[in-house]
Amino acid sequence: ELKKLGLGSEVDLHVSEVPVEYQTVQSLVPSLWKQYRPLLVVHVGVSGMATTVTLEKCGRNHGYKGLDNSSFCPDSQCCIVGGPDCIDSVIDMESVCKRVTASGLGVAVYLCDFTYYTSLYLSHGRSAFVHVPPLGKPYSGEDLGRALQAIVREMLELLDQAEEKIHCQQHFH
Repeated sequence: ELKKLGLGSEVDLHVSEVPVEYQTVQSLVPSLWKQYRPLLVVHVGVSGMATTVTLEKCGRNHGYKGLDNSSFCPDSQCCIVGGPDCIDSVIDMESVCKRVTASGLGVAVYLCDFTYYTSLYLSHGRSAFVHVPPLGKPYSGEDLGRALQAIVREMLELLDQAEEKIHCQQHFH
């Protein structure tokens, strides 16, 4: 739905499906970062426990004991051996939540994920992860597409503002 809706003419949107497999994540996510060199990557995952659209604040490196879709689990039970325990997104998720309430969907701030940590590590925090409930429970694909569109636009706006602050500070030094 988000691909159909787009993010406006000034934003190039690339949509890729990432399988729920540790080894695929560890090869595919870095190749996507290398191929597109994006300003921001927003991962979207379906959570059977989610009852609303949920923004993740950080990615955790440890505790991956469950088998993935190909019945594999990393021996280290972590994303990046030697990486920090937790990486926060550079995006202020509370601010995104507040600003997106205009979309008419409740958005809550929540936990973290293996793919997210991998992307945060590669991007120095320029990633986000959004969990969405299964289709029809309670939102339609169209509702979720509109919510994601509003969320990503706000994230890009916040990133833009942060970049401007950095450039202004550099001119004063």
